[in-house]
Amino acid sequence: SRRSLDWKLQKHYPKINTTYKRIKSTIQRLNMFYHSMLSAKELHHKIRNKTICLGGNQQLKIYGTLHCRSGKRLTKANRVFFGSQEEAIQQQFRPCGHCMKVAYKKWKDGLI
Repeated sequence: SRRSLDWKLQKHYPKINTTYKRIKSTIQRLNMFYHSMLSAKELHHKIRNKTICLGGNQQLKIYGTLHCRSGKRLTKANRVFFGSQEEAIQQQFRPCGHCMKVAYKKWKDGLI
């Protein structure tokens, strides 16, 4: 379980534990949430409170709405969440061509 893993890290690997905490706090400062680091309850709470508004693919650097059919097929390991479109753009993600057609067209026209 998660609790026993944290206890083992603290007891046997104090350097790893501090590195893990530093990485987690850095990720939270970036306003990008990794799906693999959130429990189902935390995720549900953040979506209901509008802390999370968009989802993205970490590997492809694409973001879109939470209801996008392409985004729903992502694996938990590749899925990240953002609070706003500006946060996603700041992390150098591009808009999804399926669910954000207008933003995608603006992005594409800006590159050509």
